[in-house]
Formats: sequence, structure tokens, C-alpha cells
Amino acid sequence: MSDHVNILKLCVGAEAVEDLLDWQKSQRARWPDGFPRHVTRMWPKREAEVLAGGSLYWVFKGLVLARQPIVGLESVTGADGIARCALVLEPEVIRTVPAPRRPFQGWRYLSPEEAPADLPKDRAREEPLPPELAQALADIGLR
Repeated sequence: MSDHVNILKLCVGAEAVEDLLDWQKSQRARWPDGFPRHVTRMWPKREAEVLAGGSLYWVFKGLVLARQPIVGLESVTGADGIARCALVLEPEVIRTVPAPRRPFQGWRYLSPEEAPADLPKDRAREEPLPPELAQALADIGLR
């Protein structure tokens, strides 16, 4: 059994990993320490496990394609006065082997055993497969 747990989240509004990279780059001025944040409504009840080496795994159009290690959690208050949780992320986005995921609301815990493997560094810059092909390959176990 692993000592950490990951978080799985849909990357809403993004079609590809490049969209996430572009968005985070455009928001850099908001993060003077250089660490991007993703704000979510719920604070993880398994905080210690998330902070023990967990990553935020991003789902794009039904496929997990990337992750970012989580380095901290911060309490933030929205313009509406509601307290939320900001996941503080490593700036590097690590591409993963495509893994299918059905749509869901919010975020979910993802065990290390269920998490897709990282792509080898020499494959991280390859042109991504069309989503339908990547999904079909993942469905038959060729991810």
C-alpha cells in the first residue's frame, strides 16, 4: 500500500495538454512564487496523503494525459465569500500514457496503482494521437 494518494480532475475548457500549458502561462503573474494553483470547492479529507507525494492528474476529453505534483494546499476565499482549496502545483506538466476516464463532477482520489504511467521523457514532445484513436488504443489495453 502506498503512502500517498493522487487527485483526478477534468481539465474543463481544455481540449489538449497545450491548452493547460497556455492557460497556466497566461496566469503566471497571479502566482509570484511560480507555482500554479487550481482552486476547487472541497478541501481533501486525505490531506496528509495528498501532500505525501500526490499529483493532480488531468483528464482531457475523456483521457488522462498529464499530471502535476501537488506541493501544497492553501485556503482561499472567493469573491463570493466562500472558502475554497487551492491545490499548489509544480510548474512542470508531466505527460502520461493516455488512460480513459468517464466524465464526473468535481474531483476524485486516484490511487497510485490506478494512475497511468508517465510517458518517457523522449516521448513527451511527440504529436498527441487524435483523442478517438488514443481512446480506442486505451480501451484495448494498448496505451
